[in-house]
Amino acid sequence: MGGGLGGVGGSAGGARGCVGRVRRMTFSIVGRDGDAFGVAVASKFLAVGAYVPAARAAVGALATQAAANLGYKAAGLALLGDARPAADVVAALTGPDAERAHRQVGAVDRDAGSASFTGESCIPWAGHLTGPGYAVQGNCLAGPQVVEAAEAAFRDSSATLTRRLLDALRAGDEAGGDKRGRQSAAVYVVSPGAGYGGTDDVLHDLRCDDSPAPVPELFRLLDLHDLYFGRPDPATLIPWADVAEEVAGHLERLGYTGDGAYEEWLGTENYEERHVPGSIDPLVLDRLRAQR
Repeated sequence: MGGGLGGVGGSAGGARGCVGRVRRMTFSIVGRDGDAFGVAVASKFLAVGAYVPAARAAVGALATQAAANLGYKAAGLALLGDARPAADVVAALTGPDAERAHRQVGAVDRDAGSASFTGESCIPWAGHLTGPGYAVQGNCLAGPQVVEAAEAAFRDSSATLTRRLLDALRAGDEAGGDKRGRQSAAVYVVSPGAGYGGTDDVLHDLRCDDSPAPVPELFRLLDLHDLYFGRPDPATLIPWADVAEEVAGHLERLGYTGDGAYEEWLGTENYEERHVPGSIDPLVLDRLRAQR
């Protein structure tokens, strides 16, 4: 089990119970795996990924929601960067905030410590669950089963951090999610040197800003991201000499000829992260064979 269920009860039903203050973000999960940190969030709110998540590789991550105080993001990351425990960070953010009764925040630190805060005036159902390396929180939810399902999915998954976060988001969504409905979702994950070309730390920054089914759309986007920007599995690489003639034929059919034809096609189709000199990624070869 996690670190205990904290919540705001009540039976304010339907969409009416969520009307009032602005920025009523809904449910999120903050997670850690080694030096990788991330946040996944879903809401009946436009472009929720622009507001809720904050993370820094090898430092920590947090989510700010309900009547979200966006200043928590920079301030929280600075505190986490000073190696402050997540519980201290959450206390430092919410303690002096005169509007803390309307705030909700969750954080995870570099040592897998976690903490959440749910203000007493957050729209019910509102609450949180925490455990080693994760914090789940939500407001204006269908019930406590939303955070419970998200926690269980995250704990039970053995996938990458991004997919564990999305598994949790999907489980919470299927358990009822935001009781107003669905509109947007996002996942933001950082890991040292994991960004495009190894030049920054942003591994995944995917958002579905306006959709009747934003969580399934995030899974589709993640699959595309892994195709375009994932690294090939060395064990599956095919020696270039074994397929050179076939590849040349496909390239010629598509209008790519001469020296550098393969590299030009890779760049055109955005597969350059899967280029390995002297070999070909079987996923890339399958795409080349299928292209018309």
